[in-house]
Amino acid sequence: MSVGARSGVAPLTGPRAFHVMSKPTGAICNLDCEYCFFLSKDELYPGSGFRMPPDIHEAYIAQLLAAQRGVDEVVVAFQGGEPTMMGLDFFRRTLELERQYAAPGQRILNTMQTNATLLDDEWGAFLKENDFLVGVSIDGPRAMHDAFRVDKGGKPTFDRVIRGLDVLKRHGVDWNALTTVNSANGDHGLQLYRFLRDDLGATFVQVIPIVERVTAELLPLAQSGWGSRAGDRPLYRQEGDLVTHRTVGAAQYGRFLIDVFEEWARHDVGDVFVSMFDTALAHWMGMDQVGLCVHARTCGDAVALEHNGDLYSCDHYVEPGYLLGNIADGRTMLELVNLPQQRAFGQAKLDTLPDYCRSCDVRFACNGGCPKDRFTTTPDGEPGLHYLCQGYQGFFRHVDGPMRVMADLVRRGRDATGIREWYSVRDAKRSPDQPCTCANGKPWAQCHGARGEPAHSG
Repeated sequence: MSVGARSGVAPLTGPRAFHVMSKPTGAICNLDCEYCFFLSKDELYPGSGFRMPPDIHEAYIAQLLAAQRGVDEVVVAFQGGEPTMMGLDFFRRTLELERQYAAPGQRILNTMQTNATLLDDEWGAFLKENDFLVGVSIDGPRAMHDAFRVDKGGKPTFDRVIRGLDVLKRHGVDWNALTTVNSANGDHGLQLYRFLRDDLGATFVQVIPIVERVTAELLPLAQSGWGSRAGDRPLYRQEGDLVTHRTVGAAQYGRFLIDVFEEWARHDVGDVFVSMFDTALAHWMGMDQVGLCVHARTCGDAVALEHNGDLYSCDHYVEPGYLLGNIADGRTMLELVNLPQQRAFGQAKLDTLPDYCRSCDVRFACNGGCPKDRFTTTPDGEPGLHYLCQGYQGFFRHVDGPMRVMADLVRRGRDATGIREWYSVRDAKRSPDQPCTCANGKPWAQCHGARGEPAHSG
C-alpha cells in the first residue's frame, strides 16, 4: 500500500477489508523513473488508450463500496502510472459515484499516490475541499532524488516535485512522503530522514526498498531501466535471481532502517509516523496481520485494478498468471478477491517459508518479507529466502529492546512517546567519543548524538 493511514497502526475491525490499488492510467506516466518496473506493464495492453473508461470507473466504485459494507472506513485508492494525468473531471466523477453508491453512514477516504509534478492550485483546492490524502513520491534531497527519478528526456524532476508539494502545503492538503530506498540513497538514512522531517515537514513516511529482480538473460537490458528511454526494455516479471545496479543491498537496507530508527525513536515517536516502525511495533504486540502487507503473516488482501477492469493478485504481480478476472465480466470484485486461487496466493506467503525462516528469532516481525523478493537461498541451500534477509535480521534484532519498551508502555495504557525518556536517560551517560548506538562506527557526538541541521534541498 502506498498511502498510509492518517494515524498510527490500528487493527482492522468488522468485515474483512481488502485494499484495491487502482491504476486509471495503467502504466502510463509523465516521468521515466529508472527503477519503476511498472512502466513496462504497458506491453500487456498493446493498442490501449490507457484511460479508465466510464463503465469501469463506475463498476470500481460501486463494487468496492458494496463489498465493504460495515468496514470502518473504505479507502478508494488511485495510483499509476500517474493518476493526475486523468484530469480533475475524472476525480469529480469519482465523488459523484461515491455519493451515488455509498451506504448511509459509510465513511470513505480518497487517496492518491502522485509524483506531484502536474499539481497546480486548481488541484490543490480540489484535493483540500474533498479531503484527499495524497502520497508524494520523493527520494530525498536533490542529488538522491534525481539519481533515478527523471522525466522522459532523462532530466531531473526534484524542482517540479517540490513545486507540486508546495501546492499541497499552500492549500493545507494532508500528504504523506513515499520514499524508495535504492543504491543511491541507501547509505544516507539519517540525512534523508532529516530532510523529509525538517525541510519538507513530513509527518507520515513510508519507505520502500527497491529490489529489481531479473534473469541473467535480461540483466543487460534491465540495467537501462524500464521506461520508454530504455529502448528494448523487457516486460518486468517476478523471475530470476539477479538484481540491477539500482537495487539496494541487503545489509545496506538494514543499516538504513537502523539509521532512521535511532533518530525517530529519540525525537519523533508520536509526532512522525513511519509505517515500517508502526508495523514492527504492532508485531511486537502480537498483531501479525496489522500494518504493511510485506511483513504480515499472510497476504492476498491488497489487489491491483488495471485501467480496463482487470484485477490482479497484487501490484507486484501484474502478470498474466496472476490475473483474477475482469470486474465487468460478470463476477464482482468481492467474488474475485475471494477466489480460491487468491486465497491460495495469500496463504502461500506462510506455507512456502523455508525452515531457516520458521526457526528465526525475528520471524514474528518479518514473516519472511514479500514473496516477490524470495529468490535467494538459505545458508543450508534451501530456496525461498528473501533477498533482504540480512538487512531485516539486522534491523529487527537491533530494535528489539526499544520495541519491547514501547509495547509494554502501550499495554499498560501509556503513550509510546515514553520511549523518548528511556533514550534520554541512557544518552545522558554517553561520552562524545563513544561509538554511536547505530553501530556505524562513528563517534556518538558526530552521529545520532548531534541534532543535525536540516538537510536542505540542494
